[in-house]
Amino acid sequence: MDRRTWLVGSLALLAAPLDAGAQPSTKTYRIGFLGTDTAAFAVGPLAVFRQGLQDLGYAEGRNLAIEYRWAGGNYDRLPGLAAELVGLKVDLILTYGTPGCQAAKQATTSIPIVMAVVGDPVRSGLVASLARPGGNMTGLSIQDFELIIKRFELLKEVVPTASRVAHLEVPGTQPTDVAESLRTQQDTAAKSMGIQLLRFGVQGVDEYAGAFAAMAKNGAQALSVASVAPLGAHATEIAALATQHRLPTIGGTKAFAEVGGLLAYGPNLPDLYRRAATYVDKILKGAQPADLPVEQPTKFEFIVNLKAAKQIGLTIPPTVLARADKVIR
Repeated sequence: MDRRTWLVGSLALLAAPLDAGAQPSTKTYRIGFLGTDTAAFAVGPLAVFRQGLQDLGYAEGRNLAIEYRWAGGNYDRLPGLAAELVGLKVDLILTYGTPGCQAAKQATTSIPIVMAVVGDPVRSGLVASLARPGGNMTGLSIQDFELIIKRFELLKEVVPTASRVAHLEVPGTQPTDVAESLRTQQDTAAKSMGIQLLRFGVQGVDEYAGAFAAMAKNGAQALSVASVAPLGAHATEIAALATQHRLPTIGGTKAFAEVGGLLAYGPNLPDLYRRAATYVDKILKGAQPADLPVEQPTKFEFIVNLKAAKQIGLTIPPTVLARADKVIR
């Protein structure tokens, strides 16, 4: 064997293991999830979100890790939890609700933030506009004002004589000026339907019974429940109190009717979390949040619980039943 043949063969042997073992580098992305409530409350939406990521090629333990932080309904903890996620240098933060989004926005101006669901991000100062959010935040907005008005209309159809409608809410879930502006708009819209809104604010489940007693004392004839995470986490308790007080009630999520509430109308939350996964995918692949328009719900659900209607002695009009996506009998 001459020297040239030996040299070529040796180089081929050296190169072979490198070629055979060479694999594309796979980065493990780290997502921070900032939850305003508990893991138990978000288990359903989170399962859809994780499945959405899996469908897009992400697998926990292979190329994805999710860091969870839960405030347990204590909004004062959110800034510290958001700061923890920033300190971990996650690639992206996913959160929901105005308090969670505000905490994330205040914690970082560089790490991308995806809003899985939020009321009105423009009015709340989270984004510059829906079309061009600017900054490091984008995601999905439910535009809650329009949904609340729709719920008032549905209550009026079910209880045409209702002129005093209670509204259960949690103070502090919106900036003060935003909350006052929304209340003014809601009051005006309700008045045009012949409704006087009676507002009742609660901070914890221990205040629910007192709030319902006050509704009865003030002559409330129906109830609308605000679509905020703290109330959603205790839908069962609210539905039970509404039945006890024979109060026709509408909530903002399918779950409210499924646990005993009379009516529910709102966006399909699993669909929003599935779509949030597509935002995460685009951003991890290089898209800038500032350039991704904030989208709104495309799927809505209207649920009627006839069992609850029977318990409070109410007959649901056939025209309302005909429009329901689901009737619980």
